[in-house]
Amino acid sequence: MRAVHFGAGNIGRGFVGLILHRAGYEVTFVDVNADLIELLRTTESYEVREVGPEAQVHTVTGFTGIDSRADPAAAAQAVADADVVTCAVGPTAMRFIAPVIREGLELRSGAPVAVMACENAIGATDTLRDLVLEGAPTLADRAVFANTAVDRIIPPQDPSGLDVVVEDFFEWSIDRTPFAGDAPVIPDAHFVDDLAPFIERKLFTVNTGHATTAYQGWTRGIGTIAEALAEPGVRAAVDAALADTARLLVAKFGFDADEHAAYVARAIARFENPALPDTCERIGRQPLRKLSRRERFVQPAAELLERGDDAAGLVAAYATALRFDAEGDEQAVELQQLLATRDAAPFVAEVSGIEAGHPLQPLLEAEVRAAQA
Repeated sequence: MRAVHFGAGNIGRGFVGLILHRAGYEVTFVDVNADLIELLRTTESYEVREVGPEAQVHTVTGFTGIDSRADPAAAAQAVADADVVTCAVGPTAMRFIAPVIREGLELRSGAPVAVMACENAIGATDTLRDLVLEGAPTLADRAVFANTAVDRIIPPQDPSGLDVVVEDFFEWSIDRTPFAGDAPVIPDAHFVDDLAPFIERKLFTVNTGHATTAYQGWTRGIGTIAEALAEPGVRAAVDAALADTARLLVAKFGFDADEHAAYVARAIARFENPALPDTCERIGRQPLRKLSRRERFVQPAAELLERGDDAAGLVAAYATALRFDAEGDEQAVELQQLLATRDAAPFVAEVSGIEAGHPLQPLLEAEVRAAQA
């Protein structure tokens, strides 16, 4: 069995690639980092070292790499020959890999290939499908596109090698319904009939909590996520945001309240793991994406307000994110430029997709004005 994974970084090697290897796939990593691809081509194995109470060390073999910038034809041919195609490139970068996948589908014959985007975004595979099939709708029967929810914390790594340090917890949930009973064999993945509860639970707990910690810590000049959570004011802000999302998730999907509280506590404990050092600045990167309509702050806050509930914790987290202006982060620079040049109402509509008349709009507008002041 053959798998192609776009994005040979730490998540690609330490999470998706590892799971595909354990499932028996020969994995071809596709990336534009020529040095990394050369390592993958010339190295026989790498290790994924877990940290935590159930830690193991995994050795990954049987892989290769393709530089899609230098050899797009080879990358497309790999897609044409694959049983599974995955990606972990970031939601905004999927548009760059879509043409390669499209060309691979054009070359393909035989059974449809399973295509799954492993990104921190709701409906990421749907977005990738639309990009791939843009201008080529007849290729739809050559692939099965399935949404997924992924969860594993991987801190910054030594960029000189292939080995990856990861936490011992992971979750990869896959919507089985598009496969019509013929899903790919991936034993470590969790195939479900309704993905929405799993992806929203993860996004609105792990990602909301992580980002809230990052922005609260960064504004206080705190370096790491674990250090930030040790500060009472940061912890209170995180607890408030996750109390909001907990009410939404329990009401919307019928999660058991006690079980969900345990899920939240496990997420916080993962952030606090001293063996997984990560910085507030790194987790806070790409603030415009995190402030957008379907992301970790605005989407749950909007749904709570629509239900007649309160979302003060999430609105406060949104307000803190507005102050993120780390040098070197393009979106942080753009965010501050928008705050300097847009009135509050157009800013909220453009950045966060909330128009006048929505109950969340005046709350966000007030926070934008406060940030501008």
